[in-house]
Amino acid sequence: MTTSGDIDGVRHGSVHGLDAIVVETPHSTAAISVFGGQVLSFTPAGAGEDVLWVSPLVKSPPTPIRGGIPVCWPYFAREGQGRDVPSHGYARTARWALIAGGRTDSGDCELEFAPEGLDHLRLELRMTVRVGATLEHGLHTHNPGAEPVSMTEAFHNYFRVSDVSSVRVSGLDGLSYLDQFDDMRSHPQHGDWMLPREDGRSDRVYPGAGGVYRIVDPGLRRAIEVSVRGGRSAVVWNPGEDGAAGMTDVGPHWRDFVCVEAANVGPDVVEVPAGADHSLWQTISVTTIE
Repeated sequence: MTTSGDIDGVRHGSVHGLDAIVVETPHSTAAISVFGGQVLSFTPAGAGEDVLWVSPLVKSPPTPIRGGIPVCWPYFAREGQGRDVPSHGYARTARWALIAGGRTDSGDCELEFAPEGLDHLRLELRMTVRVGATLEHGLHTHNPGAEPVSMTEAFHNYFRVSDVSSVRVSGLDGLSYLDQFDDMRSHPQHGDWMLPREDGRSDRVYPGAGGVYRIVDPGLRRAIEVSVRGGRSAVVWNPGEDGAAGMTDVGPHWRDFVCVEAANVGPDVVEVPAGADHSLWQTISVTTIE
């Protein structure tokens, strides 16, 4: 077991009122919540605005944290499950322990985490967070059993934007998406994703997606790129004004974020063979646009 004091630039602190591991490197700062193991903040040096959004109405644990990067595992939503299980799985409400970490020659900080209290599950989980000029994020599943196990998963990324109605997401053109607001019917994606004008909300699953997505935000004059390995699906979500009105931890703040998620969901179910491993990786980077 590693403690935060063992690693240069890493300490325990409070971020958004939540107990967190705070990381400072020459290239960026970040914070990872002990509750849920989710990254709460990632701010590259000189960027000003945080890349991630956490609701100013965030609830205290054990309520799941609205914002940052929730870890949905070993299933997404309640996919393939009954109604008597928590939505988005067990990892996002578990307590996570820092089990290893260190600094690289370039000054990056790499940390390894493990959730506590999930021994009743058939799969084992670890998470890597590497903080540098980019944020590298890995979710590692091991099947210790004698039979294959099926699972779904996601990094439920909440990205801070100037106004969700004025941003666009590239990397999805030509795909088909399953629309949660239309009984999961399939529709073609033409051009970049933009918040639909007709009802002002989005809950779309893109199976077989390409793995590189770019959020272009003219208001903040930046582009956020998400590059994914081991994830076959993309999810793009914002509840819109009407949906957010019924969410006590979103409310009037729905314009401030868009979720573009690295995932294996819907038809992209992962089967982990007996004794085998599976990893979902994402790299988040930011560039300035004019």
